[in-house]
Amino acid sequence: MWIPTEHEKYGVVLASFRGTVQHGLPLEIGDTVQILEKCEGWYRGFILKNPNIKGIFPSSYIHLKNAHVKNKGQFETVIPVEDSVITEMTSTLRDWGAMWKQLYVKNEGDLFHRLWHVMNEILDLRRQVLVGHLTHDRMRDVKQHITARLDWGNEQLGLDLVPRREFSMVDPDEISVTELYRLMEHRHRKKETPAPASTHHLFVHVKSLMSANLGEELEVFFHIYDGRENRPLSERFFVKLNKSGLPKSPEKTERQCTLFVDLGSSDLRKDVYIVVHIIRIGRMGAGEKKNLCSVQYRRPFGCAVVSIADLLTADSKDDHLLKVYACNTESEWHQIHENLIKKANSRYNLSGSNTGLAVGLQLLHGDIEQLRREYMVLFTRGVSITRKLGFSDVIMPGEMRNDLYITLEKGEFEKGGKSVARNVEITVYVLDIDGQILKSHVAAGAGEPGGDEYHSLVLYHNNSPRWAEQIKLPIPVDMFRGSHVRFEFRHCSTKDKGEKKLFGYSFVPLMQEDGRTLPDGTHELIIHKCEENTSLADCPRYLKMPFSKANLPSNNQTLKGTKESFWITSFLCSTKLTQNGDMLDLLKWRAHPERINDSLSKLKEIDGSEIVKFLQDTLDTLFGILDESSQRYGLKVFDSLVHIINLLQDSKFQHFKPVMDTYIESHFAGALSYRDLIKVLKWYVDRIVDAEHQDHIQQVLKASEYIFKYIIQSRRLFSLATGGQNEEEFRVCIHELFMSIRFFLSQENKTTSPVAQTQAVFLRTFPAVYGELLKIFTVREVAGFVRETLGSLPTAVHADCLEAVKLQCITKTVESQLYINPESRCILLPVVLRVLQAHMQEQRDLVMCARILTSMLSLIQKEENGTAEPVVSEEVELIVESLLGVLLRTILEISNRPQPAGPAMRLQFQDVTGEFVACLLALLRQMSDRHYQQLLQAFSSKDNLRDFLLQIFTVFRILIRPEMFSKDWTVMRLVTNNVIITTVLYLSDALRKNFLNDKFDYKVWDSYFYLSVIFINQPCLQLESFSPSKRKKILEKYGDMRVMMGCEIFSMWQNLGEHKLNFIPAMIGPFLEVTLVPQPDLRNVMIPIFHDMMDWEQRRSGNFKQVEAKLIDKLDSLMSEGKGDETYRELFNSILLKKIERETWRESGISLIATVTRLMERLLDYRDCMKLGEVDGKKIGCTVSLLNFYKTELNKEEMYIRYIHKLYDLHFKAQNYTEASYTLLLYDELLEWSERPLREFLNYPMQSEWQRKEYLHLTIVQNFDRGKCWENGIILCRELADQYESYYDYRNLSKMRMMEASLYDKIMDQQRLEPEFFRVGFYGKKFPFFLRNKEFVCRGHDYERLEAFQQRMLNEFPHAIAMQHVNQPDQTIYQADAQYLQIYAVTPIPESQDVLQRDGVPDNIKSFYKFNHIWRFRYDRPFHKGTKDKENEFKSLWVERTTLTLVQSLPGISRWFEVDKRELVEVSPLENAIEVIENKNLQLRTLITQCQSRQMQNINPLTMCLNGVIDAAVNGGLARYQEAFFVKDYIMNHPEDGEKIGRLRELMFEQAHILEYGLAVHEKYVPQDMRPLHKKLVDQFHLMKSSLGIQEFPAYVRASPVHFTNGSPRTCRNSVPNIISPDGGRGVARRSLPSYPAVNRYSSSSLSSQASNEVSNITGQSESSDEVFNMQPSPSTSSLSSNHSASPNVTSSAPSSARGSPQMAEKHKHSRENACLSPRDRPVSAIFPNPMDPAQRAPPHQIGDATLPRSDPNLSAPDKVRPTPSSWSLDSVKEGAPSFSDSFGKMLCPPVPPRPPYSAGSSAKNMRSQSPVSASRSPQKTTVPPFTPSPTECQSTSLVSNSPVLSGSYSSGISSLSRCSVSEASGTELPAGDHLPHPLPPPTTLPNSVSSSSDEPIRRENKTPPPYSVYERNNPRRPVPLPHSLSIPPQTDPPALPPKPHQLRTGSMKLDGTSDPRVPRPRPLPRKVSQL
Repeated sequence: MWIPTEHEKYGVVLASFRGTVQHGLPLEIGDTVQILEKCEGWYRGFILKNPNIKGIFPSSYIHLKNAHVKNKGQFETVIPVEDSVITEMTSTLRDWGAMWKQLYVKNEGDLFHRLWHVMNEILDLRRQVLVGHLTHDRMRDVKQHITARLDWGNEQLGLDLVPRREFSMVDPDEISVTELYRLMEHRHRKKETPAPASTHHLFVHVKSLMSANLGEELEVFFHIYDGRENRPLSERFFVKLNKSGLPKSPEKTERQCTLFVDLGSSDLRKDVYIVVHIIRIGRMGAGEKKNLCSVQYRRPFGCAVVSIADLLTADSKDDHLLKVYACNTESEWHQIHENLIKKANSRYNLSGSNTGLAVGLQLLHGDIEQLRREYMVLFTRGVSITRKLGFSDVIMPGEMRNDLYITLEKGEFEKGGKSVARNVEITVYVLDIDGQILKSHVAAGAGEPGGDEYHSLVLYHNNSPRWAEQIKLPIPVDMFRGSHVRFEFRHCSTKDKGEKKLFGYSFVPLMQEDGRTLPDGTHELIIHKCEENTSLADCPRYLKMPFSKANLPSNNQTLKGTKESFWITSFLCSTKLTQNGDMLDLLKWRAHPERINDSLSKLKEIDGSEIVKFLQDTLDTLFGILDESSQRYGLKVFDSLVHIINLLQDSKFQHFKPVMDTYIESHFAGALSYRDLIKVLKWYVDRIVDAEHQDHIQQVLKASEYIFKYIIQSRRLFSLATGGQNEEEFRVCIHELFMSIRFFLSQENKTTSPVAQTQAVFLRTFPAVYGELLKIFTVREVAGFVRETLGSLPTAVHADCLEAVKLQCITKTVESQLYINPESRCILLPVVLRVLQAHMQEQRDLVMCARILTSMLSLIQKEENGTAEPVVSEEVELIVESLLGVLLRTILEISNRPQPAGPAMRLQFQDVTGEFVACLLALLRQMSDRHYQQLLQAFSSKDNLRDFLLQIFTVFRILIRPEMFSKDWTVMRLVTNNVIITTVLYLSDALRKNFLNDKFDYKVWDSYFYLSVIFINQPCLQLESFSPSKRKKILEKYGDMRVMMGCEIFSMWQNLGEHKLNFIPAMIGPFLEVTLVPQPDLRNVMIPIFHDMMDWEQRRSGNFKQVEAKLIDKLDSLMSEGKGDETYRELFNSILLKKIERETWRESGISLIATVTRLMERLLDYRDCMKLGEVDGKKIGCTVSLLNFYKTELNKEEMYIRYIHKLYDLHFKAQNYTEASYTLLLYDELLEWSERPLREFLNYPMQSEWQRKEYLHLTIVQNFDRGKCWENGIILCRELADQYESYYDYRNLSKMRMMEASLYDKIMDQQRLEPEFFRVGFYGKKFPFFLRNKEFVCRGHDYERLEAFQQRMLNEFPHAIAMQHVNQPDQTIYQADAQYLQIYAVTPIPESQDVLQRDGVPDNIKSFYKFNHIWRFRYDRPFHKGTKDKENEFKSLWVERTTLTLVQSLPGISRWFEVDKRELVEVSPLENAIEVIENKNLQLRTLITQCQSRQMQNINPLTMCLNGVIDAAVNGGLARYQEAFFVKDYIMNHPEDGEKIGRLRELMFEQAHILEYGLAVHEKYVPQDMRPLHKKLVDQFHLMKSSLGIQEFPAYVRASPVHFTNGSPRTCRNSVPNIISPDGGRGVARRSLPSYPAVNRYSSSSLSSQASNEVSNITGQSESSDEVFNMQPSPSTSSLSSNHSASPNVTSSAPSSARGSPQMAEKHKHSRENACLSPRDRPVSAIFPNPMDPAQRAPPHQIGDATLPRSDPNLSAPDKVRPTPSSWSLDSVKEGAPSFSDSFGKMLCPPVPPRPPYSAGSSAKNMRSQSPVSASRSPQKTTVPPFTPSPTECQSTSLVSNSPVLSGSYSSGISSLSRCSVSEASGTELPAGDHLPHPLPPPTTLPNSVSSSSDEPIRRENKTPPPYSVYERNNPRRPVPLPHSLSIPPQTDPPALPPKPHQLRTGSMKLDGTSDPRVPRPRPLPRKVSQL
């Protein structure tokens, strides 16, 4: 049975558990679990990081830990009872773990590795803490280290600052907000550099002396030397080295390591050095040979120096190698270090090239005790202490030091009868009063123990030696009296066995007879001569003699005149001995009572350092005198005491205060002193008001703290001694004293008066007295003293300085121990509040006020149950009443005040703001219901309450500002928000009760709503952005405060009633911002408010336009900031739709909601797109969608213009300059050429409308220029030029004309790339709204082909699936939760046909009209209808043609536009055949023209094309068309196709003629090595003619071609009258231009039967045309027209042509009749319809890429088959052919010959000379390079059967889909002689050639038809393009066209140049210039 656990609540998983049992909970090792129930060895519970999943697990897997349970029961929370640092470490490391991995992902390697090391370090420290074996000090250090690391990591990762107290995290609920703020501030400030330590120590470790020639023992002396004052700062450290240069006693580390202690900060400067002197111990000369003499001398060796400043920068752990300089001149030994410091080292040699002293040097900082803790190993191992010469800054009682330092300076000696100077050695002894040598009291320095004697250096042959050796004499104090130091002088002979011979001595007593020690300074000692064997044991004998020349009596001239002297310098450092006589007199007052008065007077003159040295003795002396002679010396002793106390206030001696405190506590024994002290103090206080000089009285009051300490301690001692006698008397004395104080404080004085200054002095020291008074008096008594004393101060104080001091006094009072006690607080609080209120109202001393308030509020804290103690409640009430209003005003004042300039001032300014804010929060948090009620009731009027509410709401808004607290102070922000929401809940009641209905106040309510909105929108409350653990903590502690505030807003809104109208539309934006917060509950609460707003607005104005406008405006700005999501859109829609269901205004409401929802969809898409890095089509498309929505649906002009510029920026960044121009043109079109002033907007300055439009024009022209869209730029240039001209601004006009001219030049000179166009379908619900289930046509980038475009789209939509077919998708695809992309190439259908149809227009110009302003695009898909004839596939080969019409033309403001309309047309097999042959004819004509005009570098393309066509025709290609369409069955079954069959036959004959002419041109230019191929082509051509049944061409066909001036002849349209009525014409569709170059895509191979088989094999794999479409092209296929081969995606990019096949309407009957006429009688227009007849205008066509078929938009409905995208061009010719009658025989009537004959030899020159009309340009100059006949350009997936019979038929130029297209129609019919029983072979396309059996020249001349270029489309706006060739390089001259047999220029119809008068002149033809 499962039992709830009592104690087993929390545990850690010891081993992983898979949880395979029923209800098992899988556990990982290390997881923490909370246990709910237990049962027989199993626990039930959950993992803390995932509390939603509960399960069971074995109890043996869990290690239980102690835990504290909160909220026992269902929702209990478990907190582990462990060290809070451990808990924090665990949770922090978990958070870091996830973020650490992200650092790796983001490639932040440096931080990644640093954090990894820190995490490992923390884990290691955590183990140490958990083990629990650390000492208390070590544990503290470890925790400090851990928290430092945690704080570092949190800071690096941008996590929150953790408030801590003693390394433990602080619960903000358990401390006051002011205390929390202090902790946060402290944590924040700790990042700043800590205050530098004032005490420093130098650690020295001697390693070795490296030198090549040692061989002798050495002594090394270190000391610290002041280079500025040229004196040593420390005693010496002495190390002995052995002969190898290593320390002599390596096992004793204290002999080689030392600590130079107590260096001040002033000692760490550049001119303070470590000086090292090295002495060798050995023979006199370093190079002397060893002899029998064993005597050793101390001789100079070398010196080294290093600056202490170098140690501050160097790595402290590095060893230093000090250069050792040898002393060459021993007389300079004493100053060698000074010379080295002065860089005068050139006079010294380095003692060896590799000589150096290896030492470890390290500077340590801090107190010596602190160092003992931190460097424990150092001290335990052993280190000697080397002291400073003098005292440290602090001497504590009990510290004993008595060191006498003597420096052997120099000597002056006589030769003593020697020929050379002496080698003098001094031996130093210390002897006591009895003449005994003191053992071990002569020390060469620290490090080595002291000896009995000291031997000085020996300087070789020097009678004036200067040693400068310092020795230390640590003589005990009690042995000083009577002791003396003796110096013995010996000559060290280098001969006589090296004996040392005594020749004199000196001595000096250590203490004078009066008890003073030897004074510090230099002493010249007398050298007393003696014999070598003299015994100096009899000390009293020589002690009677004088020792110093300074002490010699004036009559002793003998000693005074002697030259021999010895100088020493002494320095005493003693805590007990003094050299000051006055000090000694005072200390020995009992011996000389008569001197007491004098000694007390002289005390003030004694140096302070001497007084503090004997502080305890001096104080004992003073109180001893006071006890014995209080009446006589009381005032003097008091003054002396005041002097000493104030001496300690000096910064130099302030460290001695602890000495005095210790003295008072432990050593003071004056039990009776308090009476005298009180009496004298009162006497002084009483004299204050009347005294003229206040200086001394101020000194007394300055010392009042310690005077009170002495009074209280004295009284306590007296009470202890007497059992509390005279208590009342003492109290009375104190009360009287305070009365005197209050009296002098109550005096009103001017600022400058001495009394005011004395008052200030007292107030500064007064708070220090509280603690002393509390030792005797009760808390209430002391509080009474303080209250009365502070209360006695005059209220109207004139002295500013006194006010500040008064405030400081209050501050110290509040921070004192006295105020902490609640009893004293209630007494002192009114006084404090009164002062505080006065200062805050006047905005003075705010820093101090904040400090006082902070201290006050830190003491007030609610109990755990939330109720406050009565005392605390009263205090809160008092503070609220006095300070709440003024505190609010102060915060407002500070916040609105400009921040001061200086960084220090700004810091103080921020501090004071933060502290006041913390005080306000603390106060509000302490307020209960009762406090709020009292507060609100206290307002006397509504206006006061209103002002208060406005103030507090404004302050709350300030508190919410992000800059109020540092970024990482989340804890503080959450506390702030919790206080704010609690307060707002209280205040909202007051708002409802007092400011509703007739008392409604808009300002208060508006302030309330505004506060609520910014409260909800704070970043620190957006829990969604936090980590799960942080979010959980916040929710557990505070809940989601946004929802609480949202509910409050809704509640308050509902209370407003009709006053809601005041907030519409003002609050729409703010409320909308709230609803965009991603919190479902908040949204559910707030969204219904919009329904309410709509309802009230509807009531007021009958609509809610205002609501709609405001919603739309705000949505854009808010969503662009990243707010809102798809869920919000759905929620907004569903909630509001549900709300308005029953409203009368439901319809308009639904409309508004729909509009807003659609806007949200677009804005969300836009935002998502903008998050992407690069500019891509998605961003642009999304912006276009949004821009159009603003314009069309919302009519928001400003937003529209903003998005125009956003779109422009996107295009510009992507270098879509043309699109950028079109975009900016949208804004340009909104402007007029007016002088209306325009405001500053976006990046535009304030300017007139004219200026802005001019600027836009220039920018757009510049971008059109960059995008090579020069024609568009020209129009804008003209418009600008017109403006300049109208203003007579000729300068700019000139510039504009030049710019326009440059654009014309660029059109002619620069090459333009022809873009490809692609149709893209976006299917599936996963696409953005603006793309979803829509199809677009996109203009590709330069050089971008289908594969590259497809890859780009898939990169933009990485989750999309590319569809492999071109069929329209079904509904399952549309509704799928996925992304499907369907992409294939399409062919543009140009609008500007007129330019394209004109002969002689350069290709550079035409290229623009082919690919600009395109609305419609075509895509063809071949398929078989009915039964497929395997012998001849062409019988059933249909083409499905799709025409796509866009919503806008391309190029435009985007690279892609949505398809507006789809049209599907089916092209019959016959129409298809016509198109194919037309295409091939046009290609041939183009290549021939280019060859003639020398535009081709070589003739290969023409060769290949001729080879391909002839070879295919010979092998049966054309015959297949004859078999398919010229058989009787077909003609009988399709009587309506009569005209088309005739047209096909015309084209076949035309092709034959072009081929013949092409061969003639080929022969002229063919190179010699290709002659055999040419011959083969000629032979095959004859075979081809015979296969077509052509024996020979009529005479006009046979005539040699004429070369026209600029290519093919442009017929004079006005030379031949139109003799045919409009009804007689035929509508013939025209072909358009090819779309891109393909010259080098052709292979040179012609189509062989093998290639044809390959084609048929490919096709044979699938009967389905769709499947064929999916096949990829094979480059081997040699079909002439290789369109069949490519997959739809590839091949559909190739243009083909389309011809209309209109129904046989009435207007065609005339054509039918004409078909039956003889050639002589038939009107010309029977073949060539009247160009002026609109009904006959053919649809536009386009010559383009062979694989991109073109569609014909002008087909009549029955003839239109709905086109689909296709890579075929078999479909591409839909040609209106002449109408045929039902009888086949009518087709046999010969057509009228179209031209008069002309001689075969007539040249172009002759023709030009005969022509009266100027020669016209060729229409063949196009932008596309010529095609070659090779089929490798686009492989064919042929639909022919596998039959070998078809070899060549499919590639004949008839059956294949050609890349080029022809847009000409002729009315050629079958000649009579060609009537055959079997179908005619498929004719090739000769341009408008007519076959005729008659060759009469006159007849041909009379019947010359109008030129084929005049046909136009049915739509009069869109002129029909002329047939022309593919493009040629622009730099070549226009080529000549091969002649068109039925077309002659008017002036050359007769060879003699005269025209036949019978021939009517055609009327002029209109020209249409395409509009831009």
